[in-house]
Amino acid sequence: MAAPNGLARIETHGKKKHENGVCHDDSAAPVRAQTIDELHSLQRKRSAPTTPIKDGAASPFAAALSEEERHRQQLQSISASLASLTRETGPKVVKGDPARKGEAAAKGAPPTPQKHHQHHHPAAPTIAVSDSSLKFTHVLYNLSPAGTHPSFLCSHNFSSEFRQALMDRCLPPAIKYEKGSFITSTGALATLSGAKTGRSPRDKRVVKDEAAAQELWWGKGSPNIEMDEHTFLTNRERAVDYLNSLDKVFVNDQFLNWDPENRIKVRIISARAYHSLFMHNMCIRPTDEELEGFGTPDFTIYNAGQFPCNRYTHYMTSSTSVDINLARREMVILGTQYAGEMKKGLFGVMHYLMPRRGILSLHSGCNMGKDGDVALFFGLSGTGKTTLSTDHNRLLIGDDEHCWSDNGVSNIEGGCYAKCIDLSQEKEPDIWNAIKFGTVLENVVFDEHTREVDYTDKSVTENTRAAYPIEYIPNAKIPCVGPHPKNVILLACDAFGVLPPVSKLNLAQTMYHFISGYTALVAGTEDGIKEPQATFSACFGAAFIMLHPTKYAAMLAEKMQKYGATGWLVNTGWSGGRYGVGKRIRLPYTRKIIDAIHSGELLTANYKKTEVFGLEIPTEMDGVPSEILDPINTWTDKAAYKETLLRLAGLFKKNFEVFASYKIGDDSSLTDEILAAGPNF
Repeated sequence: MAAPNGLARIETHGKKKHENGVCHDDSAAPVRAQTIDELHSLQRKRSAPTTPIKDGAASPFAAALSEEERHRQQLQSISASLASLTRETGPKVVKGDPARKGEAAAKGAPPTPQKHHQHHHPAAPTIAVSDSSLKFTHVLYNLSPAGTHPSFLCSHNFSSEFRQALMDRCLPPAIKYEKGSFITSTGALATLSGAKTGRSPRDKRVVKDEAAAQELWWGKGSPNIEMDEHTFLTNRERAVDYLNSLDKVFVNDQFLNWDPENRIKVRIISARAYHSLFMHNMCIRPTDEELEGFGTPDFTIYNAGQFPCNRYTHYMTSSTSVDINLARREMVILGTQYAGEMKKGLFGVMHYLMPRRGILSLHSGCNMGKDGDVALFFGLSGTGKTTLSTDHNRLLIGDDEHCWSDNGVSNIEGGCYAKCIDLSQEKEPDIWNAIKFGTVLENVVFDEHTREVDYTDKSVTENTRAAYPIEYIPNAKIPCVGPHPKNVILLACDAFGVLPPVSKLNLAQTMYHFISGYTALVAGTEDGIKEPQATFSACFGAAFIMLHPTKYAAMLAEKMQKYGATGWLVNTGWSGGRYGVGKRIRLPYTRKIIDAIHSGELLTANYKKTEVFGLEIPTEMDGVPSEILDPINTWTDKAAYKETLLRLAGLFKKNFEVFASYKIGDDSSLTDEILAAGPNF
């Protein structure tokens, strides 16, 4: 059959073949796309940026919402979160990046403004109209790492000039417009936290209302510095107004606590993509089904860290303010862009919420053996907590924050926040290999051409960090839960050289040393340190606890007694003399000790009691020289040993004075028992 132009028609759908049997027609079915954008959307398989669950547990959210209804409810909820307390309605919010034309329209109209459910606060005038009420606030919601930076830039051997050109043209607006954010050679996102490269504990405030005044720990030694409700609302208004003035904000709806019966829904509203990706990594990532039933969050963070607080506001001592209101279940951040404020702020909130449910919140590492034996590791910086809790022969439940309930232990977080200073592949291969696409690198220095990170460079800060999902660790246990702990290991780096390498503790001793939270600073830990300096941090995390330390200690003892856990004090510090005279206990010996604790070998060892501290120490064990098990054997100057031992004991007693007057329960019997478990001389 001839075509209209007189030429023979070409058959494209026939089955005509060459004589050798090869078909002329190699066409396939046409693509199911009407536009190039639709075709590109087909290229990327849709999935939720979730924390993987390997046990196949069914989702508790059975009733599915339509996409339209889910979208509408999410926007209504976000609008309510961003509502000013001086206006009747929240802002007009739409999903999508304002830089992408037409995206907001494609995502649908903003929700009908909702009434904001106000809490108790001073009367304020209602303002009907403002500039912010006339604009739309674009919401970038629960972005995955792919939504904040692209991986292909680092997966090809581009020249540095071409790579930079690609970055300028191809980065999503979330990162493209954020100065100081770059892709490293391994695909991680390197960014800066601004002027603050660590937490600001002196600028942290907690609203002291009637309930908080009764429940929380206040006064000497407490990390809780009070503020009133009115000042909190003033700062909240300042943060909300700042966020509403922006063209776009980032919203993360996520979970805390892997125990499904006791998890907390959190919403983080921030101005920086860096903060969004950081919290995406550090919190537990929900599935689409879980987001459908997310509803109203249990706690909300307003991170307006790029905007300072008002120095003339009552209780403000600098341009930084990190404020927690437990009654409103809100946190406001002003004047600091350090992402760790969000992580540790939520940890403090968990230290309040969980004990109210009879659940112990813990600043600890946690791992599990092949037989299901769980160990908790407590320790301050420099004690080896990360090194000893990361064991390739055991599964990692978590590296920093945990809960102990009647169901067992559970990780609070969905990620890890590791120190990077002097990081090497040889010393920390798991952390090294976790720094890849999706990881956030804070304040590191890298080569401008190769984008390779120099982890020894302290030009920005010594507190360089990497935040990555916990599944980036090969032996992570997913879900991050385990049975009741068998061993509770308290780590101390004793630079005075008088504590034994390992001691078995009774319950009262465990409580005493848990409350004390001892280690020693040495040169290299902090600038200007030449002599050993004892440092104490209650519950091994005084900066984050909300209640009096003895309450956490009593809960720890109760659970250890109920579930048969054993307490241990392990010294990873010096032997044979103080720092500068003796030598640090060899890491292989410490690992042998930890292995013997896990295996149960030390439970059947022979013990003797030390003087002054009254610690039970083994007389011998496999793989560790017997002479180092009792520290006095390693000191050539016995008089110097006794003098140093008494000096450290005196420091323990002085530190414990602030806790000695606190009574637990109706009488002081438990308090007396704890005091008796300390050093006696």
